[in-house]
Formats: sequence, C-alpha cells, structure tokens
Amino acid sequence: MSENGEHRFIKACKGEPVDYTPVWFMRQAGRYMKAYRDLKEKHSFLEMCRTPELATKVTLQPLDVLGVDAAIIFADILLPLEPMGTGLEFSAGDGPVIPKPVRTLKDIENLKPVCAEEQLGFVGEAIRMTRGEIAGKIPLIGFAAAPFTLCSYMVEGGKSKDFATTKLLMAQEPAAWNLLMEKVCRVLIDYLKMQVNAGAQALQVFDSWVGCLSPGDYEEYVLPHSKKVFEGLKDVGVPVVNFNTGASSMLSLVAGAGGDVVGFDWRIHLDEARNILGPDRPVQGNMDPCILFASIPEIKKRVVDILRRAEGRPGHIFNLGHGILQHTPVDHVKAVVDMVHEYRHV
Repeated sequence: MSENGEHRFIKACKGEPVDYTPVWFMRQAGRYMKAYRDLKEKHSFLEMCRTPELATKVTLQPLDVLGVDAAIIFADILLPLEPMGTGLEFSAGDGPVIPKPVRTLKDIENLKPVCAEEQLGFVGEAIRMTRGEIAGKIPLIGFAAAPFTLCSYMVEGGKSKDFATTKLLMAQEPAAWNLLMEKVCRVLIDYLKMQVNAGAQALQVFDSWVGCLSPGDYEEYVLPHSKKVFEGLKDVGVPVVNFNTGASSMLSLVAGAGGDVVGFDWRIHLDEARNILGPDRPVQGNMDPCILFASIPEIKKRVVDILRRAEGRPGHIFNLGHGILQHTPVDHVKAVVDMVHEYRHV
C-alpha cells in the first residue's frame, strides 16, 4: 500500500503516480503451482469454483509465494452459462464443453434469466471470504467474460479455431445475434455488480476471443453491446479493466467500448498502444506468457523493455498478455515480480 493507505494497483488503475509498478498475473492461481495440482487431485475444477472455501484457498495460494500486488478471485468466465440453461462441463484435455449450444432464435429465446446473487452467489461468498483473509494487504479483482467471448462459447459449444458458427449467426441472423448479446449483457452486468457488492475492489472484463473478428464486424455486431456492459458498471465505484487479446489492429475500437484500464497482449508494443489510446488512459500488460519459460536473463530483457516503453508514466500495471501457462516455472514468475518491483525508470 502507498503512504496514503490506497493500494498501488488501484492508484495505477486511476492513472495516479505510484512508487513502483504494480504487477499481477492472469491465472496466477493455477496448474503451474504444486499446491493447486494437489488440490485438483481431490476436487474437480467446477467443484473448486462452486465451493467458496476451496475457491478462497486457491485464490490465496500464489499471494505469499509471488508477492503480487493484486489477487483475482478463482472462478471461470463460463460460470453464468449453467443458470442460463446451456449446461457446462470440463473434459480432461479438451477444456470446456457446452452440452446445449445456442444456434437458433428458438435456442436464444429459451435462455433463462439469471439472478446472480441467488444462482452465482458462491462466487460472491468466495469474494467475501477472500477479502476477510487479505483485507488491508492487497486488493481483490472480480471478473467476467465480455459479451462476445461468452456468446462465442455458447454458439460454438466450446473452444473454436475459426469461430465460423458464431460469425455466420452474426452475419446471417443479426436480429437473433443481437437478442443473444442483449440477454448476455444483462446477466454480465448483474453478475459483476454482485461481485462488487460482495467486496471486489476492481473488475476485469475478458474479451479473450475478440481478435478473431474483423474491425467492421466488431464495430457493427459487438461494440454496441460491450459498451452497454461498461456503461452498466460506471457507478459501481471500482476500476474496470477492459482486457482483450489479438485485437491490436483495432485497439482504438475495443478501447472505445469503455473501461478505466485497457489490457492488451504482446502483439503490440506498449508505447505504440499508448499512442493509440492517448496518454491519460491507464494500461495493463503485456508480456508474452511463453517468455516465462526462457532463461532469467532473457526474461529480464523482456521485462525491462516493457517497463522502458512505459516511460515511468503513471497508469501502467504490469501483466502478461494472457494467462500463465501450465508447467511455467514458479521461480520465473516470482522473478518477474521482483524485476518489476525493483525497476526504476531513468
């Protein structure tokens, strides 16, 4: 925490000066840590997400080990799908599977409304429990998928290489697509507000698959709906990160959707992104997670390059351009935290 009692991460989200660059990692609690793998041998992934005591335990696992400046609640971006009626399963090796994909107007009309407090309250309870453990130490981030990313899973029935089914629904049945996005936006706003009410001190909205779109399709079929989500969060009283991957070619468009902070991946230099976004927009990123497998000298070279491009200006949170990968050496992740904290812009 800074001298006035506010967390460095929160101050950086507001574009305020900090004594050193705050750092945290997407998937900082996960399979690369032995403590997580040991717990995973006893419980399924969804069981850990749905059990507040377990979700809290996983959220806390990396904090003392890494020394990061923020925690992020252990959950999954697809949790809202089950109460909406599509089902949700995780198969070993294949990732998420949506048993009842949404591909027709009738499918969309049959989607159920969701009361986040009642049907996803286990996430809120995990947030309350985690806050009780880390209060006064570091802030806790809540999160959800952006509407496009959540809808793409619903339409594709899981992961996709080309998102062809999603793009065809957009192009051939725009009325159905807009109805789907509208329903999802309502769920996401309610879900994220519930997390803030439970104690989340910041939010991140993940548009993990937005990079599959052309700028024109994004502007026509996605941007208006993403704006609704960010506008719906304007009065929650906590900073909101608009994170996207593969979208450097349309960064100004995705940033135009909203969010106090814009997160982006390694496909654009940080200083180039800032030139697009404007000098006063706080940013988060943006090292390639694969670099964490490299030697310590190579990792340091990449860390220093990103921080040099940040130029010591306020409003930068160091992070990866995506989540930590399985089998990443824990000591390399810890080394990055130390490098970021020790760096001083000259």
